[in-house]
Amino acid sequence: MLSAAQLDRACGAMLATAAGDALGAPYEFGPPLASDAPVPMAGGGARAPGGWTDDTAMAVAIAEVAATGADLRAADAQDRIVGRWVEWARDAKDVGVQTRSVLAAVGSAGSAEARAAAAALHQRLGRSGGNGSLMRTAPVALAFLDDADGLVEAATSISALTHFDPEAGEACVLWCLAIRHAVLTGELDLRPGLDRLPVDRRDVWSERIAVAEASRPADFAHNGWVVEALQGAWSAIATTPVPPDDPSRGVHRADHLRLALESAVRGGRDADTVAAIAGGLLGAVYGAPAVPASWRRVLHGWPGMRADDLTRLASQIVRGGPMT
Repeated sequence: MLSAAQLDRACGAMLATAAGDALGAPYEFGPPLASDAPVPMAGGGARAPGGWTDDTAMAVAIAEVAATGADLRAADAQDRIVGRWVEWARDAKDVGVQTRSVLAAVGSAGSAEARAAAAALHQRLGRSGGNGSLMRTAPVALAFLDDADGLVEAATSISALTHFDPEAGEACVLWCLAIRHAVLTGELDLRPGLDRLPVDRRDVWSERIAVAEASRPADFAHNGWVVEALQGAWSAIATTPVPPDDPSRGVHRADHLRLALESAVRGGRDADTVAAIAGGLLGAVYGAPAVPASWRRVLHGWPGMRADDLTRLASQIVRGGPMT
């Protein structure tokens, strides 16, 4: 059983993932912005303000299955996730190159074919460490708040459905365990998952985290790579000062969520994905109300959902299934 505050933080993880995604969408593939550049929730091209991209769409597909109470480690649950991704990708214009290649190879065998296609792509190209599995971690974390070992297994397995590279799985483990820790404790810490990684990988990731804390998001010019996407997201969070909590002046600690997401977007390049990744963790710390109301009102995206739908899904996931 979760407390009201924990439930609020769980909902925040899903909501802020979408908010970061939509905030960064107009700036995707653009250059870094000045440190004082405004970052409004604006539209761009055919996308209306508040419209989320593939980052949230793929997370929603996972959330829909998790919200039924299914064990995300099970083959049938992963078959349903992959099937939903295939359905979404038919008409989506913003599917990542690696993800589209994998999903195009999926037939009736579902997750088994996806995993095999991801492995074949890695063997053919020699790499498959894009950021496309890290961006969709929030619902995976919410499904295993009571089981850290199960979360490690699920995060690794679901990452491998499209991204064979072990570094993608390791990044997902770190971020999922950080979200879990934040929902349960309200604490912001990326390091609880280090001891869940293979022994020979812990120092590598510890150094990467330290580099992120000493850098700015714009320093990670290759943030389409899962490692620099994680570093860019953590840099935005760690280097953005937490405001003092002073309601009399209209200043709140939770404003850190908005400020850090704006910083993530200013990092440029794959701005929406970095901000979506950061949003999942920030929302898990500060809760749904920390997402500005002006953002929540306009959030929308596949499959015809809005902000309230995301919080409903999150609530169902952590309660173990739909309310009856």
